[in-house]
Amino acid sequence: MSFDKFNFLEPINKMLQKSNFTTATPIQSKVIPLVLEKKDIMARAQTGSGKTASFVLPILDMLLKDEREGKAKIRVLVVTPTRELTLQVSETFKVFSPKMKVVSIIGGESIGDQLYDIQQGCDIVVATSGRLLDVISKKQMNLSKLEFFVLDEADKMLDLGFSEELDTLLKELPSKRQNLLFSATYPEKMLQIASKITTNPIEVTIEEEKQTVENINQRAISVNQENRRVLLRELLKTNKWKLVLVFIATKRAADNIAQKFRKYGYEAESFHGNLEQEERKYTLEDFKNRKINILFATDIAARGLDIDDIDCVVNYDLPRSPADYIHRIGRTARAGKSGNSISFVTHENAEHFKLIEKRCQISLEKEQIKGFELTGNALRKEKGNAPVKGKRKSKKDKLREKANNS
Repeated sequence: MSFDKFNFLEPINKMLQKSNFTTATPIQSKVIPLVLEKKDIMARAQTGSGKTASFVLPILDMLLKDEREGKAKIRVLVVTPTRELTLQVSETFKVFSPKMKVVSIIGGESIGDQLYDIQQGCDIVVATSGRLLDVISKKQMNLSKLEFFVLDEADKMLDLGFSEELDTLLKELPSKRQNLLFSATYPEKMLQIASKITTNPIEVTIEEEKQTVENINQRAISVNQENRRVLLRELLKTNKWKLVLVFIATKRAADNIAQKFRKYGYEAESFHGNLEQEERKYTLEDFKNRKINILFATDIAARGLDIDDIDCVVNYDLPRSPADYIHRIGRTARAGKSGNSISFVTHENAEHFKLIEKRCQISLEKEQIKGFELTGNALRKEKGNAPVKGKRKSKKDKLREKANNS
C-alpha cells in the first residue's frame, strides 16, 4: 500500500518522500488506519517490520491537525524497554515532525536536565520505564492532558519486571486515552498487562518471521567450546565481512573478547548495559558508520537497533530464550536484503539448540569446519545432593547477614 492512501498532512508527506518511504510495510498498512480511527490496538510483529512508523506517523498527523496554542503539554507517552530504542523512537518523531517538541527520558543521563526539558513544555515523551517512574515520583510531570499511550516491545519489558511498575504508571494517566501496544510475542503475562491497559483492543498480527528468515543464510557450526574464538577469527578472515554483530552471554565476556580481537588487529568493541550512556551512543554510531567492524554485544542489541547492512550475526553464545533467536538473527537481512547468521553449537549447548530449532520451526545441518571439528563427548552432569528442607536461608536472613558484614 502506498503512503499516499493515508492522506497525511503535507509536511509528513514531504518527509516521507525525503526519507524515500513510498510503500507501507504490512504492519503499517494494517495499523495506521486503525490508529487514525482512534482504536486501541494490540499488535504483534517482529522487530524490523516497520512498527515504529506505524504509530509515529498517524500520531503526528493527528497532533498536527489539532495543534494547541500556548505552552506545550504532554500529549503522547511512549514507553520502551531500552535506552537505545527510546532514542530511536524519539528520533523518528523528530525526523517526521521537527515542529513537535520531543523529550527522551532514559537512565545514564542527567535527570535534572530531563526534568528541565519537560518543564519547558513538550508534546511527546519517550521513556524507559525505570527512569520514567523516577521522574513521576518527583511530582514534576503532568500527564493529565495525555491522549496517546504507546507500549513498545511490551513482551521484552516483562523480562525487566515492568508488570510490577505498570500499576504505578497507570495511576498517573487519564482514563480516556488511546492505547497502542506492540509486542513480538504474546506470552500469558503480556495478555494480563494488556487487560490492565485496555479493555477491548483490536488485535493485529503480522506473521513475517518465515519471510525474514528466508532472506538469511542460517548456518549452525559444531565446535568445541574452547575453539569458538579461533573459529570466529577464521570465519572473519575467510568471508571478509565488513560488519559483524556477535552475541555474547555476559557483559564481562563481551569486554574480554572485544579486547582480544583488538589485539588481533580488528576494529572491535563491546556493547552492554554496564556502559555509560555516552559510551553506548558513540559505540553504536561508530558501528553504524563502520568505524567498528565487529560488535560483541549482549542481548541488549537483540531488539530495537536499526542498523543497516550487517553482513553476519554470530551466536557465539546461544540465546536463553528460543524466541530471541529470531530477534537476534533479524539484525541482518533488513529491508528485504539478504544476510547471514551463524550459531556455534557445542557439546554444552547442543540440546538447547535442538529446542531453538523446534520452537523456531527450523532444521539446520550441523557443519564441521576443517581444523575445528567437534571432538570428544559431552560431559555428564553430576547430580548434586537434594536441598534439605528448611535449611535454605530466607531473604530476611540474607539481608540481616549482609547488614552485619557491611
